[in-house]
Amino acid sequence: MANKIEVNNSTQSLFESLLIMAAVVEARDAYTGGHLWRVSQFSRILALELGLSLQDSLEISLGGFLHDLGKIGIPDAILNKKGKLTDYEYEVIKTHPDIGAKLIELHPLSHFALEAISYHHERPDGKGYPYGLKKEEIPLVARIVGICDAFDAMTSSRPYREGMPIKKALAILQENRGSQFCETSIDAFIALANRNEIQHVVGHSEPGIPLQNCPVCGPTMVIPHNAKSGDHIACPSCTGLAELTQNNERLTANMLGHAAGPALTAPKADEGFITSWVTNMLTEWHAELS
Repeated sequence: MANKIEVNNSTQSLFESLLIMAAVVEARDAYTGGHLWRVSQFSRILALELGLSLQDSLEISLGGFLHDLGKIGIPDAILNKKGKLTDYEYEVIKTHPDIGAKLIELHPLSHFALEAISYHHERPDGKGYPYGLKKEEIPLVARIVGICDAFDAMTSSRPYREGMPIKKALAILQENRGSQFCETSIDAFIALANRNEIQHVVGHSEPGIPLQNCPVCGPTMVIPHNAKSGDHIACPSCTGLAELTQNNERLTANMLGHAAGPALTAPKADEGFITSWVTNMLTEWHAELS
């Protein structure tokens, strides 16, 4: 499955341009801080568990980060709706794989993520979208990313509901084994969870950096990659302002009791995080190819 790649500065810039697009799309959704990173990490871990090569696992992790790119075309009123979607709204949501595929198709590196973007909502029983593919018609990368996407959605908190315990989310995955999710991939994912090999990703936005709690909305706030004590961040849901302070070896957010200004609440990508993520990925990729 591995695609050929020449690791150089141009490749780094191209990958960063893709991830920046995806990160800006994620920033529009007040409820998904760190979701793309978590799905990318779950996807990589699962790929390795399934016996794929390091290069394949890196490619799949990239697809995991980019899978929701098409949500750029979904109106905010639907994307951030707290209640149940109407039938019409759900039909609008179902357009995001095609939107993402069209958005990325002319990018020089589109082949690294096109399958994850296009097919991550397909199901083995043929009841998925947008194409109703079945079983092995669904590319492996999409089967992997689809499981990881669903697991993170279940275990992540929203301002209107708490995230599920890991055990409950795994039970739901098991109940839908073979219908909504690929049997082999589900079995491998549950095995990883039983060995405590995915728990460190849950509720985090980077390795060792948990989401920060807003007292109104819950764990919604992402600490930027190069943040330091004294910096300010905002809750993306209620826009409450927080100051970061050093607590032992970790930064924590302390709410200040008033709203943040537009500069902190405007959707934007954490370019420091993306540069670091791509650099690490390409370093591993280069080592694998050497």
